Amino acid sequence: MHYLRAAVVLSLLFLSSYAWAEKRVALVIGNAAYQHAPQLANPQNDASDMASKLTGLGFVVVTGRDLDLTGMRRSIREFVGKVEGADVALFFYAGHGLQVNGGNYMIPVDAQLRSNNDLDFEALPVELVLSAMERNAKVNLVFLDACRDNPLAATLARSMGTRSVVVGRGLAKLDTGVGSLIAFATQPGNVALDGADRNSPFTTALLRHLGTPGQSITDDLIAVRRTVLKATDGKQVPWDSSSLTGPVVLNPSLAAETAASPAATADTDRTVELAYWNSIKDLTASSFFEAYLQEYPNGAFGTLAKLKIAAIAEREKQSKPALQQKPDAQQAVTGEGSASQTDVAALEPANRAQASGSTAGNMPAGELALATQRELARIGCLARVDGKWGDSSRKALQTYAAHKGLKLASLAPTEELLNGLRAIGNRVCPLVCGNGMEARDNRCVAPGLSAFDGRWNLIRRAKTDCGDWRELSTTLYIRNGVVSSSSGFSGKISSNGTVNIAHTFIHKGRKGGNTVTGMIKGGKGSGRFRGTGAGSGCSGIITMSRM
Repeated sequence: MHYLRAAVVLSLLFLSSYAWAEKRVALVIGNAAYQHAPQLANPQNDASDMASKLTGLGFVVVTGRDLDLTGMRRSIREFVGKVEGADVALFFYAGHGLQVNGGNYMIPVDAQLRSNNDLDFEALPVELVLSAMERNAKVNLVFLDACRDNPLAATLARSMGTRSVVVGRGLAKLDTGVGSLIAFATQPGNVALDGADRNSPFTTALLRHLGTPGQSITDDLIAVRRTVLKATDGKQVPWDSSSLTGPVVLNPSLAAETAASPAATADTDRTVELAYWNSIKDLTASSFFEAYLQEYPNGAFGTLAKLKIAAIAEREKQSKPALQQKPDAQQAVTGEGSASQTDVAALEPANRAQASGSTAGNMPAGELALATQRELARIGCLARVDGKWGDSSRKALQTYAAHKGLKLASLAPTEELLNGLRAIGNRVCPLVCGNGMEARDNRCVAPGLSAFDGRWNLIRRAKTDCGDWRELSTTLYIRNGVVSSSSGFSGKISSNGTVNIAHTFIHKGRKGGNTVTGMIKGGKGSGRFRGTGAGSGCSGIITMSRM
């Protein structure tokens, strides 16, 4: 039995190495913190969890979260630069999207979409990514969790007047080239659910079924569809369009050949665990092995992980006296005053090449430095990305290690380090703000603005002729002083409570609007509004109250 188990494990390792030998590249974007629309609950989690999932399946993952237009273009360009010659390219997007004239658009967090002219300058077509994938990769997989109810679509439709019929609900059907598959959170023209859990129903099902050992992507998506139908009581039906020319298996398996052996089946299910272990087995920080034990408490490499932790602890214990005897030499290497303050551990022989500045793997040194800087900037530890690995980059790496409780063998960029940074979902280094600003929600904002955060009711009462209305009520959302709504209102609240809001609309083909000014004190506000354009001549007073 032991020989059989060993043979199965060796065969599994062979299959796993074959799967990971493919060049697999993925782009994962999650947009949640919209500035001019209500924020979404799940895309940040969806993107983070999907990036971890795909890394375990052997993908090199480019990740972006809460990206403005410039950030989305930058991430797409980085992805396109890596995808050339890939065996499998994958794109996952969670956030707001809309369809106009049958075309599908992803919405950056800074988009306002007040008019049809804004569409080409504030949104990105999905076809931009798909066409680049189809030019460069053999197999292309696209997952769009972007069919959520989108208030910006309603704003855009109103601005287009009689042309509003071209703005549809959800996303439209996409045509695929040979070798491509596109999966939507729900059927074309329908709106998907956000869900009340950590992830949306669609992403929850993807995380559960994508990469099922020995199963094709087509069968994976059938399982996804069943899971979402059950979770939403039949309200949401995931849909896909495929022109694949053969089976695509993200996680090859020996399950079918060894079904008679329970031990073999159990080993087959550990393909992702094997990939995770292979990614950390040569590292010299105990935190990675502690994380493995937490993730896989009954894992196949549990004993080895514990031995690694004990060996690292013993090595650090033995190295401390030597470091304490040579503070001047240590200071010359790290720029720090004592060994207890440094983030650089004594180097193992295997890591001496890295310490001298060379890098492991095949990535060019300049590209590796730039990619590592970008990840350090994404997690808040580096202010400037210039592709030059100098003192500021090394200091940023030290800061990152200090906050994570790590001891790094080198302050030079390596592919091992880069992959570890890419797996981090949230900010690591705290945001530092100057000029009297304070950090809140990963932004620098004026002090006191949080006092206005929440949902507000704005009532306009007309004192002059406003056509067919005399009083209108609108719901506004305020976050960090920024005002947004689903009905064309946007603006700012100053730290002293001063209100400056603009409203735009189309009436009988003419553009009009309101300017709203006033003051908020406590949970109440008052002021005036004045019509412009098609709304000229309409004016009155406003009241605001927290809901």
